[in-house]
Amino acid sequence: MRQMLFAGAALLAATACATSDNESVTLTPHEPWAPPAEAPDGAIKAVPMRSASLDRTQTLTRVVFASCAQQNEDQSIWDVIAAENPDLTLYMGDNVYGDVRSNDPALPELKAAYMRLAQSEPFARLRASSPLLTVWDDHDYGLNDGGGEYEFKENAEALFEYVWDVKDERATRPGTYGSWILGDEEDRRVQVIMLDTRYFRSLLQPTDEPGARGKERYVPDSDPQKTMLGEAQWSWLGEELRKPADLRLVVSSVQVISEGHGWEAWKMLPTERERFYDLLDETGAGGVILLTGDRHAAALYKKDGVLSYPLVEATSSSLNLPLRAWLDPDEPYDQEPGPNRTTDMIIDANYGLLEIDWEAGVVDISIRGEDGGEIESTVVELGTLR
Repeated sequence: MRQMLFAGAALLAATACATSDNESVTLTPHEPWAPPAEAPDGAIKAVPMRSASLDRTQTLTRVVFASCAQQNEDQSIWDVIAAENPDLTLYMGDNVYGDVRSNDPALPELKAAYMRLAQSEPFARLRASSPLLTVWDDHDYGLNDGGGEYEFKENAEALFEYVWDVKDERATRPGTYGSWILGDEEDRRVQVIMLDTRYFRSLLQPTDEPGARGKERYVPDSDPQKTMLGEAQWSWLGEELRKPADLRLVVSSVQVISEGHGWEAWKMLPTERERFYDLLDETGAGGVILLTGDRHAAALYKKDGVLSYPLVEATSSSLNLPLRAWLDPDEPYDQEPGPNRTTDMIIDANYGLLEIDWEAGVVDISIRGEDGGEIESTVVELGTLR
């Protein structure tokens, strides 16, 4: 969702990367990061952005998760992330901002955005030091709040697979969802599941009170014909959740258990969200931790009563275009309602870090600032995720 320059801080506090469809203002209030001098002048193209090789036998102990990076903004946070020495980095959507407002099927805006990111030296250093797994959200899909109705989604997927050098099963089917099981030591296997919440998703129900707290843009729609994942992805997910794993990191570009806002989230398709909870329960999938993005703010969440164990969600967003940039510094931040939220909303630049201590049987989940300092954290005992 594109950023909107709201007049009031209260509305700003709830925004989830949203703008009006006719928005023509500059995305960022900061001076844009300058690309290297040798960058092609005015080129509308993209290049593959390969990362360090993914070793599926490696036991993971440090995983970074992050979302929402504007390619024209400061890129230095990538060096901070690289300094974490992650075994794996999960880039969870809005990996660039390339909304195709020209309605050109060649996707010139999206290609240019990818090209600008490819010119980022800090991002190149991160990619060289850490394997990177990616899935998209609306701004690297090409359409603000876009779903299955997007007419250029096949073009966008082909471009996604090209720039992220996708050579696995994702390249053989519609959508960008994927799953990886990493680590071959007994009792130390991590499954990463990245869901595509764009390619198949049905249209959301517009709000009847635009801008109202908790109903800012959409309201829940229980229509059983509407889908978040599409039947093929649902079937695939059931098969993946039945595979043995000791920790499962399930990535959704939009929030799952958050209740306090009226922007895109699984709450807007409650029948589908219940289906998701039911599938986790029916498959006996233990060790699930949800990782989400999209909001240009971060927080930690926990929900009891939907599984036999507490469902934990960590939202990290944005890397370099946080909500703070649009707020009046003289006005206090008005926290959105927080059912299931266990921390305050973090409205400064951030990324997430999972530190897995297999010996102790715990996962430390932290949200970290642009200087690498810890802002919020929680410790989850793996034994309780069963």
